[in-house]
Amino acid sequence: MTGQAVGPVSAVDPADLAALARQLGRPPRGVVGIAARCVCGAPLVARTAPRLPDGTPFPTTYYLTHPVAASAIGRLESQGLMAQMNQRLASDPDLAAAHAAAHRDYLARRAELGQVPEIEGVSAGGMPTRVKCLHVLAAHALAVGPGVNRLGDETLAAVAPWWRPDVCACAAVEGDGDA
Repeated sequence: MTGQAVGPVSAVDPADLAALARQLGRPPRGVVGIAARCVCGAPLVARTAPRLPDGTPFPTTYYLTHPVAASAIGRLESQGLMAQMNQRLASDPDLAAAHAAAHRDYLARRAELGQVPEIEGVSAGGMPTRVKCLHVLAAHALAVGPGVNRLGDETLAAVAPWWRPDVCACAAVEGDGDA
């Protein structure tokens, strides 16, 4: 369900940084690439260094930046999807194994950017044993494609009534639409 979002991580340029600042409402920090893009080319997921420029360790390698996507996923969180996923993780050994594998993939991809001892073994979103942030799971799924983060894939499927990666919602970010 990732549509056009998945592709190679692209270098970040000044236009991307400006777009990220608009999306986030603040200057982006530690961005080393764009891991997924909207079908229109705007940033969707930023790839972030494991240590921010001020020295702060930052475990969130894949950061969902698109406000329409983030808002839609927040709706899923408020509707209890994380609690449902956590119940399933506790009772489904296959799902738990898939979630642990997603954790290992996340760590391996972050290690490509450097080692930060303070966050060694810590991924994001509650992995490997729980779900505490659907945004992180969806961002990981968007960045690396389907089949790597099963709960991220499920999040993208569940958010489809409000946002989809194969449909541009950037006009809503700029105030020109209602997506």
